[in-house]
Amino acid sequence: MKILLIGSGAREHAIARALDRSLHEKEIYCLASNMNPGIAELCHELTVGNINDSEFVVNHANEVGASLAIVGPENPLATGVADTLWDAGIKVVGPKKNLAQIETSKTFTRNLLEEYNIPGGPKYKTFNSMSGVLEFLNVLGENYVVKYDGLAGGKGVRVSGEHIHSHNEALAYCQELVDKDGEFVIEEKFIGQEFSLMSFCDGETLKHMPAVQDHKRAYEGDTGPNTGGMGTYSNADHSLPFLTHEDIAEAQAINMATAKALKNKFGEGYKGVLYGGFMATADGVKLIEYNARFGDPEAMNVLPLLDADFIEICNSIADGTLNNVDVQFQNKATVCKYAVPEGYPDKPVKGKPIDVSNVVNTDDLFYASVDIQNGHLVEAGSRTVAVVGIANTISEAEKIAENEISSVEGPLFHRTDIGSMQLVNKRVEHMDSLR
Repeated sequence: MKILLIGSGAREHAIARALDRSLHEKEIYCLASNMNPGIAELCHELTVGNINDSEFVVNHANEVGASLAIVGPENPLATGVADTLWDAGIKVVGPKKNLAQIETSKTFTRNLLEEYNIPGGPKYKTFNSMSGVLEFLNVLGENYVVKYDGLAGGKGVRVSGEHIHSHNEALAYCQELVDKDGEFVIEEKFIGQEFSLMSFCDGETLKHMPAVQDHKRAYEGDTGPNTGGMGTYSNADHSLPFLTHEDIAEAQAINMATAKALKNKFGEGYKGVLYGGFMATADGVKLIEYNARFGDPEAMNVLPLLDADFIEICNSIADGTLNNVDVQFQNKATVCKYAVPEGYPDKPVKGKPIDVSNVVNTDDLFYASVDIQNGHLVEAGSRTVAVVGIANTISEAEKIAENEISSVEGPLFHRTDIGSMQLVNKRVEHMDSLR
């Protein structure tokens, strides 16, 4: 079968690897926004073009004769690429535009949880002017979050005590959003530990993946600006050291209730990866936000552990037969670390060469925002390359990841503390103190 993969970051490199491992006969085509050499190596053909233009995507899918498309990033989902592909008779892993609102609109998600009595939501209000903003901030006191109500690459959220240190600063950010004609949500800040729980979903059935913890902040010790994610880790038991069995069960139940609510609301099921960003708190699991696709870096933690045929999973998602597929993951711990350009995220260097020739296990190296110029691999301005360490314990996996990412040469930096025992223990102690 011919498969079209849309997107060209490290997440899509991980997807391409999982497709390549499948025993099904296949030809993989990639529609990319940059030349990713890792994906190109696995593909029959990689074409660079506008992946957010539905007409262009569908024409390309028809040209290559694709019968299945997998949408990696969120922007094509927001522009309705999945809808247009389905209309053209091409099966899609990735929700239609209406259903993708779970990621593209913070207000939609909060309202959905409230409408269907799904637990885990905060006190919140939506605004498109400054009217009532200060009053609601006063209700929430010092624990609040301001979220731009749209896609901002993980960088549209300001959290009190972290990015914002007074109501005046919060008001200034809200004014900035109003000036851009932006809607925004102000909501109660949850206190606890974040984790990601992704589920394959065919509209009815959900099959859950191992829980993962992401690190959004750019610098060591969770300081600095927010990023798309500097790295992640997961445990061999598919949970995390600071989570209980109940926490995992609650997160899975919220994903299931949300999938059911979406089907009820739109009369058709969500087909793709439903990715809940959760917070374990003193009084149970809360939902921070939803994403409508694989996480990046989380895809690099879970897909290498997948002990099932990925093409079979993708077909069953599109066909609504996921309940017939046995989805299993190896019981291994993973640590993923990103090397990013100097100056990232605010003023990243671009176009500088990098050298990955010292990486020992290239099967666990994932190319992200890179390009080829004059035969050289160069940084394209966002997160550059990721490596994953896989072992029996988080500690062993961290050592592998650290050795590998340290061997990548160029004007780059990475967080050495992700997956370290010191950082993991800090998380465990924090949750213990809250509980």
